[in-house]
Amino acid sequence: MHDEVAAILDAWKRERPDLDPSPVAIFGRITRIERSKSQALHPLFSRRRLDPGEYDVLAALRCSGEPYALTPTELYRTLLVTSATMTERADRLERRGLVRRRPSPSDRRSILIVLTTAGRRCIDRAATELVALEHELLRPLNAQQRRTLADLLAVLDNALAGSDQRPA
Repeated sequence: MHDEVAAILDAWKRERPDLDPSPVAIFGRITRIERSKSQALHPLFSRRRLDPGEYDVLAALRCSGEPYALTPTELYRTLLVTSATMTERADRLERRGLVRRRPSPSDRRSILIVLTTAGRRCIDRAATELVALEHELLRPLNAQQRRTLADLLAVLDNALAGSDQRPA
């Protein structure tokens, strides 16, 4: 397949034959796919008055099961964001009535971020739309190709996430 990434690879091979730019074939396409996905999802998030980070918070709470409540620490560790970022997202969602803070029944020093009824309705609708859109984005791949791609990405993701020594 000859696309923009292939053209970049060809240019590097021409200009630097001593360099193996083959990782660009993977990471360049991952980057392009993420950009395309973000552009496709933007209208959905706009309609729901959410940004992707807020969606992630609501989705994490919804997927936690009843009572749809997590501590801020559980949320920021799950979402791989800083404590400050998590606080900012929770504040915005709380102002909109999609989450509320309440004291933890098991630890008086801790609070829980709890999905409200409005928050549950919002995330359920948004998740339904998002999954449908992602299915549409994956339409060019058959079921076996999807499974293979998902498996390969999981191997790479796990290897990179488990690496104590990331390249500088």
